[in-house]
Amino acid sequence: MTPLHETGTPVASVGRPVERVEDLRLLKGKGCYVDDVAGDDVLHAVILRSPVAHGLIRRIDTSAALDFPGVRAVFTATDISAVLKGTIPRIPLRQDPLPQLQSFEQPVIADTTVRYVGEPIVVVVADDAALAEDALEAIVLEIDSLPVIADRAAAARQEVLLFEGSGTNCALTLSAVRGDTDAAFAAAAYTRRERFRVHRHTAVPMETRGLRAEWDASRGKLSVYGAAKVPFANRRMLAERIGLAVDAIEMVECDVGGAFGVRGEFYPEDFLIPFAAMRLGRAVKWIEDRREHLTATNHARDAECELEIACDASGMITGLRGHAQTDVGAYLRTTGVTPSRNVAQVSSGPYRIPNVRVDVSLILTNKTPVGTYRGPGRFETDFFRERLFDMAAADLGIDRVEFRRRNLVTQSEIPYALPTLLPYNGETSTDSGNYHVTLDRCLAEFDWATKSRLNGKLIDGRYHGLGIGCYIEGGASGPKESARLVLETDGTISVYVGSSAVGQGLETVLTQIAADALYMPLSSIRGVFHGSTSTVKDGYGSYSSRSTVMGGSAILDAAQALLAKIRETAAARFGCAPDEIDIVAGREVRGPGGKSVTLAELTSAPLTAEGSFTSSKRTYSYGAHAAHVAVNPRTGHVELIDYVAVEDVGRIINPHTLHGQTVGAIVQGLGGVFLEHLVYSDDAQLLTGSLADYLMPTAGDFPNIRAVALELFPSPHNPLGAKGAGEGGIIPVGGVIANAVGAALGSLGVEPRELPLSPPRIWQLIQDAA
Repeated sequence: MTPLHETGTPVASVGRPVERVEDLRLLKGKGCYVDDVAGDDVLHAVILRSPVAHGLIRRIDTSAALDFPGVRAVFTATDISAVLKGTIPRIPLRQDPLPQLQSFEQPVIADTTVRYVGEPIVVVVADDAALAEDALEAIVLEIDSLPVIADRAAAARQEVLLFEGSGTNCALTLSAVRGDTDAAFAAAAYTRRERFRVHRHTAVPMETRGLRAEWDASRGKLSVYGAAKVPFANRRMLAERIGLAVDAIEMVECDVGGAFGVRGEFYPEDFLIPFAAMRLGRAVKWIEDRREHLTATNHARDAECELEIACDASGMITGLRGHAQTDVGAYLRTTGVTPSRNVAQVSSGPYRIPNVRVDVSLILTNKTPVGTYRGPGRFETDFFRERLFDMAAADLGIDRVEFRRRNLVTQSEIPYALPTLLPYNGETSTDSGNYHVTLDRCLAEFDWATKSRLNGKLIDGRYHGLGIGCYIEGGASGPKESARLVLETDGTISVYVGSSAVGQGLETVLTQIAADALYMPLSSIRGVFHGSTSTVKDGYGSYSSRSTVMGGSAILDAAQALLAKIRETAAARFGCAPDEIDIVAGREVRGPGGKSVTLAELTSAPLTAEGSFTSSKRTYSYGAHAAHVAVNPRTGHVELIDYVAVEDVGRIINPHTLHGQTVGAIVQGLGGVFLEHLVYSDDAQLLTGSLADYLMPTAGDFPNIRAVALELFPSPHNPLGAKGAGEGGIIPVGGVIANAVGAALGSLGVEPRELPLSPPRIWQLIQDAA
């Protein structure tokens, strides 16, 4: 029978702008981040990192460091190898693995060769971090420098090989293929080829990485605090490399001050700190400082692409082909292939392009390795495509909005297959939607028709311009997520889920989903407990905008199982059949003859039910963005006057958290376009290793951002109908802003082809055009 509220109908929490349930605790300073984890007798680790980009380690003398008072241990590759029978563990690819890529995996600590500035060489453990830092300074390190591969051009010359045995500095070439591009270009009425570039930058969460590991020898139990994003996957990696059974390790997820794809992956420290704890039999803590973060945490975005478009005489796109090169840094670790995969496979975006071939070569250099950062690869490939579209439309004499409109995939063509990714034979299709609706709504919200009259106009010494762009966002990556619901003896519900909370409001949206699934008020949900490996038997974490769709759908499954258990328990108590039981208002169970008890009175022991959701099909949110900028030609400064984003996310669980995700993502994208840049010298030294040099957006930089969310086309791939929507805000930003700057400065002959669009670069573009 259907559970009822007092009014006779279920109360709907999903769809309401419920305030984030986690915020009050955090705002009161009651959050518990990894550095806040209490405990006595904790040692502190610091890491000596390579000061050179490429070299052979000739000598490491740690004797003076070991003599420092309070220093408990110093670990090098030699020490680790001695414990692990002559081996140094390597960091595997978590996503997109191939056997031929194993030779490019990173060792957890440099043994003979260093390949980037920041690579770990020595771990020092002491009574406090300051002592450890002092001891670190006493280590004698001798490295014979090798020639440096500072960029893609140097790598292509093959004069120096990063991995001698590989015979190449190209780790892999991916291809996204559909149709026959050669035939399409041969028959085309119009073609244009351009070269574009996106610069190297990365995510900068408020909280840096950190770990606290404890080894309980009596129980044979290793506890690691500070897990994030994918704790279960990291547990498996750590267990295999440190020589423990998987269930001997507990990964504990604390509060996380932002992740954005870079935090929570398996890094060298995720082995080194637990290893130190096991060897010393003491708790060991390591907290990354900001310079370490910029130097050692995954980089992103660095890509260059020669892209060519073919159209017929009416402006219909018949082909898209190109070759991109991504600078993946010195090693391929965990998600190092994923951005390049997306550069290739998402190159056609939401557009109907029957013939596509985009090759992407992963180039090794002496830089920090790359990984996923919000909208990985999609930010880059959208910039390439949307810039080329504006150029093609101008050549053809077609309004750029109309050019996009006539080439967008129509509703009747969805599901629409993206190009096949080789060599993985990866196939995926969009799931539902109407791309014309979001484009038209964006134009209306922005008042494009009126503002377009400003394009290229010089007003009060500044040139004005508008930009437009469309995108798709793949999300809800499978294969599975797990959930466990517990009816506590006080009648409240505890929700346990394998999804991780990384600042995205997970506790709030899953509270709403659980409350609706159990026909309960929000107040009946005691809490959402997430990520840690003790929560569920098997979890998959939070990446690729999956936590709401996959975790929420698993909760729905667990809720049905819990409701069945409640009915069975009540039926046994009342001496009736389970289908004679009503659950009223989420607080009371009623049987025949007026018998009733509250959920708190139903049983003296908690009732537990488990559930899961499995899916191999991704969801695809989509939308359109528009921007209005004013450019000062004397200084190159760009002011963002207006920015509008419209997206369709299938089903909105919480409009409030979704709005925050979208606006926050847009600001991140704008920071990447205008401010953030990981700059390297010719000898591959990072020149922007602090926030004094690596510039970040502040609250006052971009005050006029408007976001509109639609839910017109639910996803058919999950019972919620929801789509992943945490990354769509950032994906089109680069292309939209570059198009706006191009429109503003078109009369000066400026056509932006590279990011970032910093004032010096724009000023130089103006001078070059003149």
